[in-house]
Amino acid sequence: MSAESIKLKEQQVAEYAEKFGKAKSVVLVDYRGLTVAEDTAMRNEMRKAGVEYKVVKNRLMARAFAAAGIPGFDVIEGPTAVAVSYDDAVAPSKIVVDTVKKTNDKIAVKGGVVEGKVMDVNGIKTVATIPAKPVLVAQLLGMLQSPLRGLAVALSEIAKKKEA
Repeated sequence: MSAESIKLKEQQVAEYAEKFGKAKSVVLVDYRGLTVAEDTAMRNEMRKAGVEYKVVKNRLMARAFAAAGIPGFDVIEGPTAVAVSYDDAVAPSKIVVDTVKKTNDKIAVKGGVVEGKVMDVNGIKTVATIPAKPVLVAQLLGMLQSPLRGLAVALSEIAKKKEA
């Protein structure tokens, strides 16, 4: 292998190590079996959600995880794509798991890292069930407003009774 080729691979490892280190979520996918249309649809969803999706050589990916201080990905087999999100920890998991369902298991989740925690297939599937951030915020606001609304109604009823 030429010195130029080695240097290029070292740069790629450093680039991915940096990405994996600052990502909120990284999901590894075995993408075999997808048609071009299915793959394009999944990539479009990833793009809309701000998720980077790319096929990466397993050795480079394993070295990048090691360089980022993330253990457990030293043995990655078969064709692997990686979905990386810097903003939304749930988006890559949700998109990949939805694609698995839509395509009748033509692709498979291999594992991933969410908020610095290494997860297996079941962990990624569990993360995919978490509602999106805007939905969680809306639910939280609804829960916070509910007691206040109840208090306002109660006070209003007390005021009406005192007037009568």
